[in-house]
Amino acid sequence: MKDFATYPSLKGKSVVISGGAQGIGAEIVRAFAAQGARVGFLDRDEASSQALASETGAAYELCDLRDIAGMQAALAALKDKIGPAQVLVNNAARDDRHDWREVTAEYWDERQNTNLRHMFFAIQAVAPGMIAGGGGAIINMGSNSWWEAGGGFPAYTTAKAAVHGLTRTMARDLGGHRIRVNTVVPGWIMTERQKNLWVTPEALAKQVDRQCLPDPIDPVYVSRMVLFLASDDAAMCTAGNFMVEGGSI
Repeated sequence: MKDFATYPSLKGKSVVISGGAQGIGAEIVRAFAAQGARVGFLDRDEASSQALASETGAAYELCDLRDIAGMQAALAALKDKIGPAQVLVNNAARDDRHDWREVTAEYWDERQNTNLRHMFFAIQAVAPGMIAGGGGAIINMGSNSWWEAGGGFPAYTTAKAAVHGLTRTMARDLGGHRIRVNTVVPGWIMTERQKNLWVTPEALAKQVDRQCLPDPIDPVYVSRMVLFLASDDAAMCTAGNFMVEGGSI
C-alpha cells in the first residue's frame, strides 16, 4: 500500500460527489472520507450506494442525474445531512461506445444529459452556499479521449470537450467569490467497468505503449488529484486542466 498525502484543510469539509457509488467516483468518496471530510454522494445504484456508505460513513441520495429537478432535490437533502457543499466533484458520466452512423437526435440529447448538463445545474445549486461561506472548490471530470481524437463515441467526446469550456467560464464567473473551478483529465483508468467491457491484453498493451509511463492507471491516482485540487494547497489553482493519463497525449 502506498503512502499518500494528508490534507489538514479537508478535515471537516462538506464534500458532494456525483456518480459516487462505483468506479472513480467510489474511489473519490473513499479518499475524502479518509481525510475526515463530511462526504455525501449522488448515484442511482442503490445496492452499491448502500455498500459504500456502510464502508465509508458517507451519506448518499439516490437520483437520476438526467432528472434535474430530482438532482436538485437530492442535493438539498444532502445539504441537510452534511451541510452546505464546500467542495463539489462533478464526476458522473458514461462512456458507452456508439457508431456515429446510428446516433439519433434522442440518443444525442440523452448522452449530453448524462455527461454534461447535470454538471452545470449542480454548480448552480451549490454555488450560492459556497458564496455565502466565502469560497469553495469545484472539480469537473473531463477526459483525454477528445484530446487524443479518440473515435467510437462522438456524443461522449463532444460532451467531455464541453466540460473544459464549462470549467473555464465558471472559474471566471465564480472566481471573485474565491470559488475555484478545475478539470481533472483522466486517461484510460482501470475501473471494474473498463476491465469488464473493454480491457483486453492487446488493448491494454497498446494503451501502455502510448503512455510515457509504462503502467496501467489505477483509479486511486485520479482521486489523489481531486483531493489536491479541493485542498487549500491548491488555493491559487483555477480554470486549469490537471492530467492523470500517464503522458498519453
